[in-house]
Parts: sequence; structure tokens; C-alpha cells
Amino acid sequence: MALQQSIDLALASNIGGGGLPQTALDAALSAVGHAMKRLAEDDATGRLPLLHMPHTSDDLASIREAAAWLRRDATDVVFLGTGGSSLGGQALAQLKDYAVPGAGRFADGPRVHFLDNLDPVTFDHILHKLPLSSTRFVAISKSGGTGETLMQTIAVLSALDRAGLRAHPNDMFLGLSEPRKPGGRNALRDLLEPEGVRFLEHHTGIGGRYSVLTNVGLLPAAVLGLDISAIRNGAADAYAPFRDGRAAKDAPAALGAALNVAMAMEGKNIAVTMAYADRLERFTRWWVQLWAESVGKNGKGSQPVAAIGPVDQHSQLQLYLAGPNDKLVTILTTGVAGQGPLIDEKLAQRAGEPGFAGKRIGDLVAAQGRATADTLAKNGRPTRRLHIEKLDERALGELLMHFMLETILTGYALGVDPFDQPAVEEGKILAKQYLAQAK
Repeated sequence: MALQQSIDLALASNIGGGGLPQTALDAALSAVGHAMKRLAEDDATGRLPLLHMPHTSDDLASIREAAAWLRRDATDVVFLGTGGSSLGGQALAQLKDYAVPGAGRFADGPRVHFLDNLDPVTFDHILHKLPLSSTRFVAISKSGGTGETLMQTIAVLSALDRAGLRAHPNDMFLGLSEPRKPGGRNALRDLLEPEGVRFLEHHTGIGGRYSVLTNVGLLPAAVLGLDISAIRNGAADAYAPFRDGRAAKDAPAALGAALNVAMAMEGKNIAVTMAYADRLERFTRWWVQLWAESVGKNGKGSQPVAAIGPVDQHSQLQLYLAGPNDKLVTILTTGVAGQGPLIDEKLAQRAGEPGFAGKRIGDLVAAQGRATADTLAKNGRPTRRLHIEKLDERALGELLMHFMLETILTGYALGVDPFDQPAVEEGKILAKQYLAQAK
């Protein structure tokens, strides 16, 4: 396993009264132990297909074939979709510098775009700037009825029409949605299938925010040339302790769930994940949706906050150290020590920082991640440490599965359904009503 976890700096026995009492952790471990039994039943019965994805390989060939088709003669590949239909793919794409400040500009082609937010100015600007004749589009919606994705798709079809390309949407578009249900509608299929557009099937038993290990997340990864088998192998690493029948305290995702449950029981209802790597920024955003939509129900749950180090030390750390002690902070680091540009001794002296001399930028980042965790702990702020020595496909697959398991078990232990989002659905219905009424 690539992922290393320590909760020592969250415990009162190590950091004092602001930390978590052992009795609270023990109670949470008991609750999560019961949740693990439910998870084992989910696995044995096939009730939760997500648990079988790490060991599934029969769909990988079709994902690679679709990715090769999208890349062929393309300058740009655009993924249309929102929320869970996009964030998992973005998290994986960052391994190839997608949306990494500066570096993303120099990524190898084709250029990949995720248009996940519906902003009229942005979308209109992009449609006018894209070389449409060499751009491929992928429209993703599990149900086929996501309003934002439908609007995006209609707008693209109209843009192709204006550019004289409407006769070839089947050469430029790919759909990804559930199969049609007998007697039911699928608006995305209704829109694109008459144009001859082919579809990949969205797994019917895996919801959007849990879909990163399916073709939803792996297709963008394959377009970028990532090893999608390794991503699933990493997910298998995260699930192995459960398959091996380990106790909650010995299964990292279960221990993480117990830590979150115990913090909620102690009234600490904010969860911060601060990752010390540019290539984990979209991972933190993916986690925010996963956590918020899965556990925020029936008056329960905790507020997820995404942060990136070292930059957010300058924007959020003051609050975490000296504001209300109502948070669990997870510091996520990678093995960057010894990496990056070497700092010249004379220039370091001139800058008044002789300690920089002979060091590399990665040495400072590694020191900052360690120092942040220790400083939080010294101030009585509960802190969990996660570390990945080498951030690659397998490690990121393990990290993604770890947090999905942690989220599911937390939901089970808190007595909420981690797979629905009834409040979100209410807002979607109302938005469509307002749109229909607008003049």
C-alpha cells in the first residue's frame, strides 16, 4: 500500500484537551465495526458494485478504444458534465498536469477541457475559440437528464451547425449515460442518438460522485495516456484490508471513518483536507462533493473544506490555529523532498536565508507540510497525517478508494444513506420550473 496514515496528532493523549478522547474514538470504532459488517454484506450480495470495480478489467479495452478514437487527429477533447460526472476525471487528469498552474499550458496534446460549470460567458468564449473541426466532445450524464449537460450539448450542436459541421456529429461526439429503461426517457440519448452518436454505458449501480473508477473517470485518464489498470490496482490496495477481514482499527479507511465519526460526536463539525501538491488540488474538490453530498443529511455530517499547501498556509492557517477549535484537519503530503530546483548558496545568502542554501524547493515543501501538522497539534488542533511517497496512478487510485470507503462507512455509522442526495434533487426540479416560467 502506498498510502500511510497516522491519527496520533488527533488524540488528546498526545495533544492535550483539544484532542479526541480515547473513549470517543473507541465508541466510533465500535460503530464503524458494525458499518463494516454491512459493507461486507454489500460486497457478498453485489448490492454495492463499487466494491467490485477494483478487480474489474473486462471494460478496460472499450475505454482504451474510445480514448484512442477521441485522440485521433484531435487538437482538443472536451468533457461536458457536472459534479460527479467531471470531478473524478479532473482529479486523475491532474497527474498529467491538467489545471496545474503554468504546467498545464505545456501539456502534450490533445488539450483536454472539463466544462463542468455552466457559465454563459465562459462557455460562449470557449465555443468561439475552439478549433471545432478538430475538437471531440464527450457528454456525460448518468440519468441523461442533467440540465447543465443538456444545455451544453445543445449549444455545441448549434455551434457545429453554424460552423458547417452539423453533418458530422457522429465523428465528433461521444455520449456516456445509462442504458434506456423500458418505457423511460433519457434526454441525452434522445438528443444525440438521432445524430448517429454512439454511447458508452454508465454503470447503473454506481452514482456520479462514486464513478471515478468507472469509464466516467477512466476515459479522460486514458485520453491523457494514464495507466488505467494501475488506477484500479491502487483502489484494490485500499480495499484489501476489508477483503482480509481486518478490524476497524487496522483498516485505514475504517480508522479514518471512525476518526470523523468521533469528531462529529465531540461537536467538531468541520473537516479540512489540505494537500501539499498542485496535482491533488482537484482531488480535494472531488472529495468535497463526495463528503458533502454523502454524509450531509438528517442534520448530520460535517462541513468539508479543501485547501492546498503551502499556499493556503497564507490564507486559512491563521483560522485553524487561533479560531474556533471545531475542526479535524487532514494534512496530505507527498514525497517531494530532494525534488525541484536547487537553491544557489550565494543567492540564498543575499536573500538573508542561509538555511535555503543547497536545498531544493521540494525540501521546503516537505518541511512545511510536517511543520503545519506539528504546529496544529502543538496548538491542540486535531490533525490527521496522510502521506504518499510517489504520486502516480496506483497511489491516486488507492487514495480515491480510501476516501470513498471512508465516506460510505461514516454515513453508515451516522445512520444516513451515503448514496442519495434528496435536497439537491429538490433544487434541480425548482430550477427547471423557474427556467420554464422565465420570459
